[in-house]
Amino acid sequence: MEKTELLCIGNPIVDVFIKMDNSLALKYGIRDPVQHIDRNAAESIFNEPSIDFTKAVKCSGGGAANVAKISAMLGMKSAFSGCAGNDEPGSFFEKEIISSGATVMLEKSGNKTGLCFACNVDAGDLRFAACPGAALDLNESHISKEMIGSSEVVVLDGYVLDRRPLVQHVLFSASRQGIPVALDVASVFQVKNKAEEIITYARNFPLFIFLNADEALTLYIEIRLNGQGDCYSFSDKEKETIIMRDVCPMLKIITDGELFPIIIIKLGGRGALVIAGGNIYDEDTFKIIPHDTVGAGDAFCAAFISAWIRGKSITECAGFGNRVAREILTVPGTKIKSGKLKKLAKFLKR
Repeated sequence: MEKTELLCIGNPIVDVFIKMDNSLALKYGIRDPVQHIDRNAAESIFNEPSIDFTKAVKCSGGGAANVAKISAMLGMKSAFSGCAGNDEPGSFFEKEIISSGATVMLEKSGNKTGLCFACNVDAGDLRFAACPGAALDLNESHISKEMIGSSEVVVLDGYVLDRRPLVQHVLFSASRQGIPVALDVASVFQVKNKAEEIITYARNFPLFIFLNADEALTLYIEIRLNGQGDCYSFSDKEKETIIMRDVCPMLKIITDGELFPIIIIKLGGRGALVIAGGNIYDEDTFKIIPHDTVGAGDAFCAAFISAWIRGKSITECAGFGNRVAREILTVPGTKIKSGKLKKLAKFLKR
């Protein structure tokens, strides 16, 4: 099997960026910042006459797929594995990933390809309504030891944490072959329900763990405060204070004296913290006005892992992650032209 640098495993999703008012969102049950909808609702949205789909933007999505796509644009040898349907969205997804330069290994399912509507509701209220569809059919039988062994790092989408046999198959197979796994925990909901598992995996396998501020705070609340608290009750400044004062020391203990885990906390416009080898690295960035934030965290992960594979220091990895994420913030989702990343990609060749 051909060698790759990043093998990315996760959910193939087609992101669709649309505008709708609040009454229309409620009509389709889209109330929360992030939620699932059934396929019938998804199909009805596509047939909604009040939505101007000529102005809608479509792009390939899903955390691991975004990492594969962006790392390929940065000149890395990357591959994506997931499960999609035999339908137009599946073909669209595959073509977009291939056009980035990444290799695609899609299992085909009788179910339809996953969709995610990024709904700009009224005054900039962004709500995500996902219908994962065929993506959920991926299981451990689809990921061979040879696939894992052909890579330098395996990137695992946090949304597959619910599929424990798949996750453990990847972790054990990668660990036995001396290959680290990068896990982006994906959501506060996943951390809330899988906090103990995430910490257990961190203690027993060579892991990179990527969290945003809310996810890091939720991990602390679940592990140290027995779930007594809510990350959303704090301001951004309060979150940063708690992360520096309480969360980082907890994670520092896990990493002390060890090569892994390497734990990365993405702080958006503030930059990123990296906890590795018992040390805390603080890499600042600067804020920009984003088109939207979809895919920025995945871009950070893609850049960080790419830089690590190419032998860069922890601070260089984080700084590169910040720079690539800023580029993604200027476009809808990961709908970026590869030429925009070419200049940044030169950093990986030095």
